[in-house]
Amino acid sequence: MLLIPEPHRDLFLDATRAFAVLATNMPDGSPQATPVWFDMEEGVIRVNTARGRTRERNMTDRPRVALAILDPANPYRYPQIRGTVIESTEEGARRHIDRLAQKYLGKERYPWPVETPRVIFRIRPDRVSSTG
Repeated sequence: MLLIPEPHRDLFLDATRAFAVLATNMPDGSPQATPVWFDMEEGVIRVNTARGRTRERNMTDRPRVALAILDPANPYRYPQIRGTVIESTEEGARRHIDRLAQKYLGKERYPWPVETPRVIFRIRPDRVSSTG
């Protein structure tokens, strides 16, 4: 978490349950933004999604992304992260979405049907700015 400013590191803790707004690029260059669950492991942000979703295609084809991590108690306090997808894998993705369900919903397992493979995207923060 070296790039994350100290006053904003609490937003990356499971107990905070902060959502990220993930911005990716469409094939025509236009932006696409989606609120997502996330966690951080070894300084890398992890986002989990299903194969075939727009964000999955965008991150696979165009790995430069941006995230804003919103403070649930004060949405004017957030770090903005510009980063690069450095890896995607289906390995461990079911366990990861269950872990995120525990963080965000307090449920042991992801409660919705998993009909397509899940994918973990690992995003390396390249640049961080913050407000609040």
